[in-house]
Amino acid sequence: MLNYLKPFFTKASKAGALIALHGAGRPQWTPRNLAALAREGFAGNVIGYRCVRMIAEAGASVPLLTYVDGKEVEQHRLASLLARPNPSQSGRDLIETLLAQLMVAGNAYAELVSLDGEPREIFALRPDRMAVVPSRSGFPEAYDYAVNGSALRLPREAVLHLKLFHPLDDFYGLAPLEAARRAIDTHNAASAWNKAMLDNAARPSGALVFAAGDGQLTGEQFDRLKAELEATYQGAANAGRPMILEGGLDWKEMGFSPKDMEFNEAKNMAAREVALAFGVPPMLLGIPGDNTYANYAEANRVFWRQTVVPLLARTCEALALWLEPHADGRLSVRPDLDQVEALAPDRDALWKRVNEAVFLTVPEKRAAVGYGA
Repeated sequence: MLNYLKPFFTKASKAGALIALHGAGRPQWTPRNLAALAREGFAGNVIGYRCVRMIAEAGASVPLLTYVDGKEVEQHRLASLLARPNPSQSGRDLIETLLAQLMVAGNAYAELVSLDGEPREIFALRPDRMAVVPSRSGFPEAYDYAVNGSALRLPREAVLHLKLFHPLDDFYGLAPLEAARRAIDTHNAASAWNKAMLDNAARPSGALVFAAGDGQLTGEQFDRLKAELEATYQGAANAGRPMILEGGLDWKEMGFSPKDMEFNEAKNMAAREVALAFGVPPMLLGIPGDNTYANYAEANRVFWRQTVVPLLARTCEALALWLEPHADGRLSVRPDLDQVEALAPDRDALWKRVNEAVFLTVPEKRAAVGYGA
């Protein structure tokens, strides 16, 4: 009877024929998703965090000027809206949030709330909750905002979508954080190595070699030696404590020392690559070994000219185009760069050149430096 039922009791695994292979030494990179990048590159990396904060705070510190049909207006309803977009945020907070989202996610979203056809409030929306709804023509026709398991569809005209250039995606931008993710992983791994070194008595791993007698320890000797090592020599509190070895024991260091690996230079190189992806001069971050700029003031001026001003200008232009249907004419939003102290030398040089131009009239000189007649 048992022999008859034996075929029915045969156990087999569909995965039994598979063999798991692991490539030793292969690097493990952070996944290409916003949650992992934000966690490892912004919340978990001091260089990425500082770069994002510097760019967002610098851009938000510049006052915005509103123009309608080429004339500056201060009491316009859209100027008031940009100054106080919603009850919980100021205009500076909104710009800072949008710029930070661009750096971290490559995309930034703002929602316009209207009442009776008039714009009343602007809110920044989280990029990880937004999804583009494409039309048959290939352009976005709406946006889905998902939260708490449900999605709300927003019309295209109610959403401002800012994005950085991405060569392989029609709807979403490429963040500097993603471009720098390998350098960020290297920098994080170096920091983890430093912490592990401190936790392991600030020394690389090694081996205790027993050479007495037949070259073997008894079970009792092995357990006692292991317990003494864990209790006496491991941990940051025991760093530098001399090891007392009994007869027949010898310490053999294993692995490479930080000097052999040029450890500190590799960490600084990774930090410079992260700063390069964001467009922040390494000198402004205090990274050693960077002599690109003659002084701090020059590095700060380059940071404003090449990173902050272009990013802020495109953000202001996108805001103006988005809100223009609600204006009484052609709307323009411009950053007031005259209030930026770092750009004062460039501004003084421009004024000097224009003032010395004898072939220009006073109204033409004023127009050349951005002022009205």
